[in-house]
Amino acid sequence: MHDDRNLLESRLKRVLDERIRPAVYPESVPLQVEVWVAPGEPVPVAEGIAAPRSPVAVGERWGRPWGTSWLTVSGTVPAAWAGRTVEAILDLGFDKNMPGFQCEGLVYRPDGSPVKGLNPLNSWVPVASPARGGEEVLLHVEAASNPVILDYHPFLPTDLGDKDTAGDQPQYTLTRMDLAVLDEDVWNLVMDLEVLGELMAELPAEGARRWEIARAIERALDAVDLQDVNGTAAAARERLAGVLATPAEPSAHRLTAVGHAHIDSAWLWPLRETVRKVARTTANMTDLLEREPGFVYAMSQAQQYAWIKEHRPEVYERVKKAVSEGRFVPAGGMWVESDTNMPGSEAMARQFVHGKRFFLQEFGVENEEAWLPDTFGFAAGLPQIIKEAGSSWLLTQKISWSQVNTFPHHTFWWEGIDGTRIFTHFPPVDTYNCSMKGSEIAHAARNFKDKGVAGSSLAPTGWGDGGGGTTREMVAKAARMRDLEGSARVEWDRPAAFFARAQAEYPDPAVWVGELYLELHRGTLTSQARTKRGNRRSEHLLHEAELWAATAAVRTGFPYPYEELDRIWKTVLLHQFHDILPGSSIAWVHREAEQTYAAVAAELEAIIGAAQRALAGDGPGTVTFNAAPHARRDVPAGGAAPAEQLGDATVVTPAEGGYVLDNGVIRVLVDGRGLVTSVHDLAADREAIAPGQVANLLQVHPDFPNMWDAWDVDRFYRNTVTDLTDADEVSPVPDGVAVRRSFSSSQVRQTLVLPSGAARLEIHTEVDWHETEKFMKLAFPLDVHAERYAAETQYGHVFRPTHTNTSWEAAKFEACNHRFVHLEEPGWGLALVNDSTYGHDVTRTVRSDGGTTTTVRASLLRAPRFPDPQTDQGTHRFSHALVVGATVGDAVREGYAINLPERTVPGADPVEPLVTVDDDAVVITAVKLADDASGDVIVRLYESRGGRVRARLTPSFSFETVTDCDLLERPRGSAALDLRLRPFQLRTLRFSRPA
Repeated sequence: MHDDRNLLESRLKRVLDERIRPAVYPESVPLQVEVWVAPGEPVPVAEGIAAPRSPVAVGERWGRPWGTSWLTVSGTVPAAWAGRTVEAILDLGFDKNMPGFQCEGLVYRPDGSPVKGLNPLNSWVPVASPARGGEEVLLHVEAASNPVILDYHPFLPTDLGDKDTAGDQPQYTLTRMDLAVLDEDVWNLVMDLEVLGELMAELPAEGARRWEIARAIERALDAVDLQDVNGTAAAARERLAGVLATPAEPSAHRLTAVGHAHIDSAWLWPLRETVRKVARTTANMTDLLEREPGFVYAMSQAQQYAWIKEHRPEVYERVKKAVSEGRFVPAGGMWVESDTNMPGSEAMARQFVHGKRFFLQEFGVENEEAWLPDTFGFAAGLPQIIKEAGSSWLLTQKISWSQVNTFPHHTFWWEGIDGTRIFTHFPPVDTYNCSMKGSEIAHAARNFKDKGVAGSSLAPTGWGDGGGGTTREMVAKAARMRDLEGSARVEWDRPAAFFARAQAEYPDPAVWVGELYLELHRGTLTSQARTKRGNRRSEHLLHEAELWAATAAVRTGFPYPYEELDRIWKTVLLHQFHDILPGSSIAWVHREAEQTYAAVAAELEAIIGAAQRALAGDGPGTVTFNAAPHARRDVPAGGAAPAEQLGDATVVTPAEGGYVLDNGVIRVLVDGRGLVTSVHDLAADREAIAPGQVANLLQVHPDFPNMWDAWDVDRFYRNTVTDLTDADEVSPVPDGVAVRRSFSSSQVRQTLVLPSGAARLEIHTEVDWHETEKFMKLAFPLDVHAERYAAETQYGHVFRPTHTNTSWEAAKFEACNHRFVHLEEPGWGLALVNDSTYGHDVTRTVRSDGGTTTTVRASLLRAPRFPDPQTDQGTHRFSHALVVGATVGDAVREGYAINLPERTVPGADPVEPLVTVDDDAVVITAVKLADDASGDVIVRLYESRGGRVRARLTPSFSFETVTDCDLLERPRGSAALDLRLRPFQLRTLRFSRPA
């Protein structure tokens, strides 16, 4: 053989591109095409099919942004094609270099039943195999002209991200509408050559197998008559049969392919479009399952199943049939593939409750795996939640995106904050859109980090989002690599089968303890502040609604709003999807989210108000309700008491151009700029603010990351900072000081309040934000020496270092907390609590006096321009409090308090809590009636301080039995009211009530 490697690869590419692939469809005739353009939002299928049509021709422009065009194609199969395979080729104007993120279509028969989707690399529609000749063809296409937001220059601001600003210019050109003959010999020759050519490119040049394949490819190309590819394809395939039949080595890596399409529930398209994306993809996949007996497809996100059940029942019936056959696999057991950093404890639990329950009720499927390939890092409280939901495994790929440190394992035990371990797999193929390219398969085998002790990995295979899922080409290539020398062994299987095999072959894997931090996309903890505030508020309103409705139901017979709470929970869970809550979706998504959160708040406020009125009675006076899990003043946790008179007010006195705030517990100095120069703990005689520093310091940085504007904050943003030290006005108010500032195009109003008798300084901030590519922080330089700090996460807190000894620590320059961040020296600490922010940073410096300044900064606002060019513009409100002399228990209590303020209601009746616990280390996160409408009471609680605890739970209502349950409220055994909890342990108890 005289060709060297590069010459053969070049020859193979040209012959495939210019001769063989064009011969896959050797004959074609045009179809007649007509169109109706829906005037507004998408219409029902029957309406779209019945609408009047107008002629349209290939080559014409079509499709305004976010529009829908109903195409009808018709024609007749030529008589001469009898006995051959005939397909329709319907190219809407696809860019085949971008498998998703553009126009798409769903093909229907005249009766409205779905055929399959149309996508850039999947534009064929079956017509006849074999054809009789003379068949009449009539198909309808619901074509969505979704604009291209993520283009080859993906970070340019665009107004296409909202139908209100996108304009009406046609986006696409109708490219091909033909009936065509499919030459299966040529198609299979393409598959043979692609598999062998891609494998050859991955093999070592000196290896015999590489040259064996090269010789076979050359012989095959020699056998192809370039002027008669169709007549010589079979002969060319014969030249390849030998090398394709050589079996893999016994030690070859074993790769489990799982058909998949990662469909973001919203991202560069609105929620309503995801409904149609899911319908298109599932129509594709059910069609492919019927054609390919060995193929297995997995789809996560119960919400997406619920959408097609409601909006595309004809597609859903096909899905249900395929699920019943065991080849269409509901995966993951979550309502959506949510963010896992920011959702609160109960919300994270309910993702699994609602997801797993839907799959159980609809399909009888119990998920064992959590499936989160694209989520932006994983909170350390998640393993316990997964286990308490009845699952055992986790799959994600996203950590491979980390910028600095390479994760050391692909299969391992992940241990959470309470000691729970979850068997976890990171696919070494490093993509959740595997297309069965030889380079991907070889990378998976080479990259696998657990060689020698394990030999299996998983590959989610298929184009996601607008790509339409797995293609028949991927299935064909996998079949050729099932047992092929030089390649990993590839086989289709269910995720559960993979995990069971992997766990059996690797009984003692390595252990990773703590959060799975993604060294990327740190800006998602701050972008779209209104979405984040809406989420936090919704979570706590749901807590209140369940608590007071359950209390009123038990005490007064109040009708518990089962259906309303179920629906609202699912709405909130949907908006925790990993491109909605993180703030990385288009403007349309976040505009609708703000409206949705407002509607959710109104409905929950109505439920809370009705339940509280039922509890408070009709007497004179007022009753104060406390939904927090800790008592406040004379109001019990989860109960209500007649409103009390407040004690002495805080004293506010002018001093040195500023003000002194003193409530007898702490003394605060605010200077004439509205900056806090001192916070003094009077009992401990301890100063909180570092010498010479000021707190309540707003800082603004430039914010122009290298990529992924809404997603990323790069470390170099810290190189430049502007401190907002000038004040327009500083003036006294009851219990505090008001501050007004202006800078650039924006304004800030703050109220600094020192509540009576409290060890906290509250800071309420309103920002009218009109900046571009800026990052705003609220800084507190503290006089405390701490090598680590605690940040709240689900059902506990995680410790992070304040230093940067290693690259792993240095990479965590922006991190997530829920309601608090806590630092302490032995015997004395501080907490910063918040009502709506998540991103923060903690740094430490050593001063010239030898002391340590530890600076905590809360991240308030960003202003990225992609994908939403108006991100965060407008008015925002935040509340923070600096808690002085705080233990971690104080941080927990104050974090709940700022998020669950007291409510005062007319009436006279005190309300005894349904349950009480005699140790504040045990936090009750949910009191509700059981979801099965049995009237049983559910109580969920956890140990909040990271220590072992014995506590007594006391119900104040009649019950027959108490059982320990999983998160889905399924009994696991009897339970005692004398609790023994390990650090951060989560428990769910079910109290059965008399009928």
